[in-house]
Amino acid sequence: MKNTKSTFQDYILYIAWIVSLVATLGSLYFSEIKGFIPCEFCWYQRILMYPLVVIIGIAVFEQNKNIKKYVLPFSIIGMGVSFYHYLIQKVPGLASVKPCVGGVPCNGQYINWLGFITIPFLALIAFTFITVFMLLLRRTKN
Repeated sequence: MKNTKSTFQDYILYIAWIVSLVATLGSLYFSEIKGFIPCEFCWYQRILMYPLVVIIGIAVFEQNKNIKKYVLPFSIIGMGVSFYHYLIQKVPGLASVKPCVGGVPCNGQYINWLGFITIPFLALIAFTFITVFMLLLRRTKN
């Protein structure tokens, strides 16, 4: 008889997919609706987040919990890029280390909620959640 009791493990993929979807829709909202032009590091973060919606979405559809090796490289590199971008915004000495190109400075802050929540900070939180969820995900037996 199958155990019908739901556990957190049953929902990890769904939660990770929702986090990636909200992050993707949030970035599109900021650029397409609010008119915020993404800087170079914002584009790198998008390049790393957008595929996660598809990868994790397919895993949810197929109930495939063996996707860590596909998701973790994107999420861990995304954490690094987001953290560095956040440091560029919040630590004045780092802003001159690598100036962004394309007319939009990477140390600019379109939002600054509560004095510390910026767009790279939101991306960092999303990448961190996805990484933690993937690390908590138990593999299924073949």
